[in-house]
Amino acid sequence: MRFTTLLVSGCAFAALSATSALAQSAVPAADEAMAGDEEIIVTARKRNETLLDVPVAVTAISGDMLTKRSINSVREAALLSPGLNITSDGAGRAFVSIRGVGVTLVGTVQPGVGLFVDGIYRPNTAYLNNPLLDVERIEVLRGPQGTLYGKNTLGGAINVITRQPGNQFEARGTASYAGPDDSWLLSGSVSGPIVEDKLAVRVAASHRQQDGFINNVTIGGKSNPLNTDSINATIRATPSEDVTITVGGYYDWIKGTNVPYARVAGPTDYLRTNEFNTLGITTYKYRGINGKIEAPLDALNTKVTVQAAYDLRNTNSPDSDADFGALNAVRDAATDRLRTTTTELRLDSEWSDQISTLFGLFYSHETLEATLNRTIVIAGNAQVTQFDRRVGDTYAAFGTMFWKPNADWEVAAGLRYDHEKRKATGTMQGFPIPPAQIKSDQVQPKLTVTRHWDSRMMTYASVARGYRGGGFNAPNAPFRTYKGDSVWTYEVGSKYASRALSLSGAVFYNDYRDYIGLNSIAPAVPAGLVTVDLNSGDVESYGIELEAAIKPTSQWTITGGLTYQHSRFTDSSAYTAATGRTLSSDRLTFQPDFMFNLSTDYVVPIGEDSLTFNANVAGKDKRLAGTLNQTTPTFLKGYALVN
Repeated sequence: MRFTTLLVSGCAFAALSATSALAQSAVPAADEAMAGDEEIIVTARKRNETLLDVPVAVTAISGDMLTKRSINSVREAALLSPGLNITSDGAGRAFVSIRGVGVTLVGTVQPGVGLFVDGIYRPNTAYLNNPLLDVERIEVLRGPQGTLYGKNTLGGAINVITRQPGNQFEARGTASYAGPDDSWLLSGSVSGPIVEDKLAVRVAASHRQQDGFINNVTIGGKSNPLNTDSINATIRATPSEDVTITVGGYYDWIKGTNVPYARVAGPTDYLRTNEFNTLGITTYKYRGINGKIEAPLDALNTKVTVQAAYDLRNTNSPDSDADFGALNAVRDAATDRLRTTTTELRLDSEWSDQISTLFGLFYSHETLEATLNRTIVIAGNAQVTQFDRRVGDTYAAFGTMFWKPNADWEVAAGLRYDHEKRKATGTMQGFPIPPAQIKSDQVQPKLTVTRHWDSRMMTYASVARGYRGGGFNAPNAPFRTYKGDSVWTYEVGSKYASRALSLSGAVFYNDYRDYIGLNSIAPAVPAGLVTVDLNSGDVESYGIELEAAIKPTSQWTITGGLTYQHSRFTDSSAYTAATGRTLSSDRLTFQPDFMFNLSTDYVVPIGEDSLTFNANVAGKDKRLAGTLNQTTPTFLKGYALVN
């Protein structure tokens, strides 16, 4: 492995309700707690379980650790979770994979890793770039989670759990600054009761701003500035001891750009300038409202959960350079609107000391409307207009039975059925585009066997199937639709936890069929070229993940993680048949073979507060930069980031 080391410096401070600390970078809070006094509770299987007991490869990162160490997005926290890899080329796009598979370079392709905020599915992975606001913890689940979480979790799932209102008054605040592009952040939250023991509210807000560091040498100014404002509010009612009603809403406003790609004649160092005719500023608005009711059904010893949400995203890019160079040839103006409605019902039942079940129903409706107005300047300002409308509905039923024949063993058998319908319509130059449709029926099973050796150690083995839905290409593509891809995963893992040491590890093998993770340029109909997404072939991925935490003293903690993943195409004939070309490499885009992190913390008590000193390093091996129309592969160098 060859690594380039980057040194990053900055300053931050946090004023917390219980502690104040100098902000550094993050470590998995789960590991830290397993080697300490605290017992982490996670909801990886949609029920409360300790991290040691849950037979899933999961990393939990607490909100306090995120705050102390200036981690402001899921993307920034990804370095601290083995196997999780997030790449972004701007404020509005993020590409996520777990264990080597899931990335695609086109935002309209459904993700291979599911993102959930307070249990609600987010279809747009751009949220991974959005500010983390008042987060209690992040859970990263590795391996297919389709049995409980549904389609688009064939690589895994990311759960973001926000802090909930409580019966005590609480105030938090953070501020940070970093150079050289004058990046600064302010955030805070307030929580407390309105009616003691009955009604509480929590409000949080943040502002982030940075000037950018890429200079536009054609028109002047910075090509990658960023401005964000976020607010969310939650009201929680407890009309009785066993009934909870929660209503929440959020609003994120983001003004930024995608990475300004530039034409180059050959290999070059990292560019800090570009020659665009516009700055390409884009505005994103995210808002939504959600509600959840939790109540017991005593006659059946069952907990009932009903959850519903409505989310809306608007994007406005009024003027962007579509020819990627100094020649003022083509300009674009684009807008889109994504609306998502989801509803889920869960019944969590305890039938006896040996048998429990979790059953549920799920429905989602998604509508995407996009408008493109293209001006071809070099053709006398000729106008090209296009409107796309895509509608999708998903219906699902799922269930898992948990059987504990004795205190040491557990067998969990789950099954999910998904029915998906998607339709694409639109116009080109005002004329209707022939519609396209996709329908699919998928079954996603999972079987897990767990052995608890004692109160400190467990081992599990699992086999599961995951699925990702298909999608649509442009009307002039040689094929309008592509089907979904799927994976069978086989995994063996073990966990150990004591006061001074915690260890966890997993060995996995993934067999992917009809992989969607690439795009290419193909002949358009009737003439020209068009970018298409396609089923590229079959992929094999296998590897090992390790996490450890050592606590030499009550004040000193050392944590680390290591991932080796071998992700390669085993059959790319589908890609060749669709494009007429062969892949330049059998490697998957942006996927390193090795990822690692290492961190040490030392806490100095100061009265009721504390001061935390931290040093850490995280890095990745070399990665394939892209496969789009390349005949010779281009690799990005490995790197290590030191704080």
